[in-house]
Amino acid sequence: MAVSPHLDDAVFSAGGTIAALVTGGWTVRIVTCFTASVPDPSPFALSTQLDKGLPGDVDYMALRRVEDDAACAVLGAEPIHLPLPEAPHRGYTSASDLFAGVHPDDDIGPALRAALKPWLTGVDVVLAPQALGDHADHRVVAEAVAALASQALWWRDAPYVLYRPDATPWTAVPRGREQVVDIGPYLDTKIAASRCYRTQLGFQFGGPEHVDPRLWELAAAEAARVGAPAPCEALTGGHHPAQARRSSRPARVSRTVSTPRPSQQTGR
Repeated sequence: MAVSPHLDDAVFSAGGTIAALVTGGWTVRIVTCFTASVPDPSPFALSTQLDKGLPGDVDYMALRRVEDDAACAVLGAEPIHLPLPEAPHRGYTSASDLFAGVHPDDDIGPALRAALKPWLTGVDVVLAPQALGDHADHRVVAEAVAALASQALWWRDAPYVLYRPDATPWTAVPRGREQVVDIGPYLDTKIAASRCYRTQLGFQFGGPEHVDPRLWELAAAEAARVGAPAPCEALTGGHHPAQARRSSRPARVSRTVSTPRPSQQTGR
């Protein structure tokens, strides 16, 4: 189970690992937490779709759920969409507000944990975001998964690590060894899945023409960072799939390095 804050985070960040697991015979589900359509969005929420050239009468989240279905089909994963509202529908009023920490009156945490718990019970491997940076939705997801799945593996949030490679995990994310997954054979699949999120490519990558080079750049940068011989994704904590109960062979893991988590968090 990969727990994604938004409709794209899991694929952008751990799409290679997910493709490797599927190829290895695993059943992989991507549960996205904040996917609810809101009929009367706030001015800030509405601006997030207007800025992308989408008319105000378009159901933006419905469109994004269709994109996620297509991306999961490319990876061979099953999409699950929880009907919880994104932060712009919970009182966050600007881009800077999203990255200024979780509002004291944001009470989404208990509802999120209740919605996630049935999906995480009895799961062999849980993948989740380190919440690199300060996005409120990423933080509350990290906190929920930390409370529900102590052996989770935590991905480095992409594409943000391209711009802030020194960003450190949110404090709720447990310390753990860094597990390095060779995604060389699966990188093209990850890219193809990522390109399904057409409404997000301009915002996240600068346009669809930049998706391929930026994701190759990220995989190479991660390999250089950990000293791996091939393009990779790195996840911390828990155990890698080779150590979990399974019905088939695990994803290929190139090497494991022991890395302490930095003590000082930074924003993204």
